[in-house]
Amino acid sequence: MSTADLNIGIIIGSTRPGRVSPQVGKWIMDIAEKRGDASYEIVDLADYNLPFLGDPSGERQVAAWAKKISGLDGFVFVTAEYNHSITGVLKNALDSARTEWYNKAAGIVSYGSSGGTRAAEHLRGILAELQVADVRTHPALNIFTDFENYTTFKPAELHITHVNEMLKQVISWSTALKSVRS
Repeated sequence: MSTADLNIGIIIGSTRPGRVSPQVGKWIMDIAEKRGDASYEIVDLADYNLPFLGDPSGERQVAAWAKKISGLDGFVFVTAEYNHSITGVLKNALDSARTEWYNKAAGIVSYGSSGGTRAAEHLRGILAELQVADVRTHPALNIFTDFENYTTFKPAELHITHVNEMLKQVISWSTALKSVRS
């Protein structure tokens, strides 16, 4: 199996109006596409309109979400820090699938006033329960220094190196774990 056979989803973990996560996701996608080591795609939670976990009226959306996750070999989570944790919509999305997450790899790119590090730490615990191996390198973006007026993403150049290292690790782990799922 070549790494070009890998499908990596860049999951946009916020749906609120005025969110900056799509800018971060696009930036990651631009870096990833230059690598040529996998097929990357942006997976925006706003496109799935997932109901709150357990709401039977959303079976169709949950089935579409589970199918999307099932078809991916690894992930890059773009998460904002809300109240020292991940967004509610991201937690709900993680809970809305189960076995589809198993034995896959993930990187985390977080942002917030302290780089979103507390959200990333919470996300790591959730991913462990879902049998997702998260990689060590974690680009942490600061809302004060990497965003102009808190709204326009202008990342420091050093983050590109961190994103590439994270992607290298995600590819390595995704390759190994794909053989576990076979």
